[in-house]
Amino acid sequence: MQRLYKKWFSKCLQKDMEILVFGFAGTPVIMFPTRTAHFYDYEDWRIIDAMSDKINSGQLHVFCVDSNDIESFYSHVPPTDKIRKHLQYEQYILKEVLPFIRSCNKNKSITAAGCSLGGYHAVNLAFKHPSYFSKVVGMSSRYDLTLSSSKFPDLLDGVVNEDVYFNMPSMFIPNLTDKSILRFLRKMKIIFAIGKEDPFFENNVQLYNALLSKNIYPEIYIWDDEAHRPRHWRQMVKLYL
Repeated sequence: MQRLYKKWFSKCLQKDMEILVFGFAGTPVIMFPTRTAHFYDYEDWRIIDAMSDKINSGQLHVFCVDSNDIESFYSHVPPTDKIRKHLQYEQYILKEVLPFIRSCNKNKSITAAGCSLGGYHAVNLAFKHPSYFSKVVGMSSRYDLTLSSSKFPDLLDGVVNEDVYFNMPSMFIPNLTDKSILRFLRKMKIIFAIGKEDPFFENNVQLYNALLSKNIYPEIYIWDDEAHRPRHWRQMVKLYL
């Protein structure tokens, strides 16, 4: 499998950021890591191997980005600083990663994907900036980080300001009226995969129904049990990417 490692100093984040690229052609896929995870974890968990047939045949060109969660949602700073750091990470993706992807691959159809918190990043970015993406896949994810469960805390400590609201898809989609964004979302292939015992199963169903109410037609695939482990994600990427 063709593999490329890249690192550069990010002006948006003011630190070095790393990325792994797998493949040489096909649809570019930007893969966001799970919570506080890293650009190499999908390779270590054999999730990249699960896609090897499509990568080696030139169907998929996978770009595994690093996270900034330890400085944003999983940092010990006030919620307003968490969301500010998240928005800086978003600018890093838009202004640095996407141009890098285009320099490697001229295919205009870009897919955003991720597992767990990576699925949140993928869906939130694609829904806010749908003109950049033709497909998004969220696996085992929640789309409102103010929700909590026994395993996953409210990451914003109950704070819901304007920045929080516009970065939680299941908050802003029900009230979305922007005709341009809606038009792009109606063209996008949207896939949710979630375990029926996942603590955020209902959140996935809520977002799915909110999209339907906007004449946007996502696909939702419901798995047995919690389905929130790399062994499940290895199967999901085979099916949905």
